[in-house]
Amino acid sequence: MKKWFSENIKGLLLCLLIAVPSWLLGKKFPIIGGAVISIILGMIVTVFFKDKKGFEKGIKFTSKKILQWAVILLGFGMNLSVILETGAQSLPIILCTISTSLIIAFVLSKVLHIPSKISTLVGVGSSICGGSAIAATAPVIDADDEEVAQAISVIFFFNVIAALLFPTLGSVLGFSTASGEAFGIFAGTAINDTSSVTAAASTWDSMWGLGSATLDKAVTVKLTRTLAIIPITLVLAFIRTRKEKGEAKDGKKVSLKSIFPFFILYFVLASVITTVALSLGVPGSVFTPVKNLSKFFIVLAMAAIGLNTDIVKLVKTGGKPIVLGFSCWVGITLVSLLMQHVMGLW
Repeated sequence: MKKWFSENIKGLLLCLLIAVPSWLLGKKFPIIGGAVISIILGMIVTVFFKDKKGFEKGIKFTSKKILQWAVILLGFGMNLSVILETGAQSLPIILCTISTSLIIAFVLSKVLHIPSKISTLVGVGSSICGGSAIAATAPVIDADDEEVAQAISVIFFFNVIAALLFPTLGSVLGFSTASGEAFGIFAGTAINDTSSVTAAASTWDSMWGLGSATLDKAVTVKLTRTLAIIPITLVLAFIRTRKEKGEAKDGKKVSLKSIFPFFILYFVLASVITTVALSLGVPGSVFTPVKNLSKFFIVLAMAAIGLNTDIVKLVKTGGKPIVLGFSCWVGITLVSLLMQHVMGLW
């Protein structure tokens, strides 16, 4: 334990020094969010702090292990029964938008020769819940820090555009201004990150004096969509496990424990524990500190990822992932609108 502490403490403290102000700034600027601020600050720091001797192990521990812990703790923010019950109406739209994004990501990765891990992260991040989905998926597919940074940057870019543009787009398209239902479903299915969903829905409520009707609907739809993390990460985990077992040579045995991301199962277990506890009358406020800790852990992990990312290389190689992110974003938006029209919601 003493050896582990001495090897990791410097890197952990450096990540904390970046994460704490990023977390506070994220509270003031929720449309950007602490995770994005943290990864940007990490990249800026690493430009001037190239010699990280003595810091590497702590940074690696933060970007890998603490990121996994963050995902596990995210499970304590999910009441599966309530989400499924109240989000059932939007489920067909959610399934179609997620399928659209993943298909677009797969096709364009082949056409544009985009590395599969980048395309997976952008596709999953666009279709499910932005940074949280990327955080959950990255360890499963063993994506490196630069790939995570690139995916987060792409998702952030279109998040901000959506948060600013969608309320005006909703007015132009003729969404009902007497109810927040149609725009709430649109925001919850077509915007990928919770912060931007919240920003767009709150703007719509303010524009038309709807209190929090739109926000409540959008957040419920968004939480329903977040549930897709579970099946998608499990499928990706099994694909990776089979692939690595298949690539094992010389008859060498591959340990399932060493390649299967069991933290995803702990994430599912945390969701089940939360659901059962709430159904037995445990107040939801009990889980609030754990949910906040999970969000801070993501910010902390993003600081480490930023420290391991070459910002110059990121800019030079960012063209194709941006095209991919844009295509996924447009595809999700159009399918969300089409499905709402077909279902008579708009």
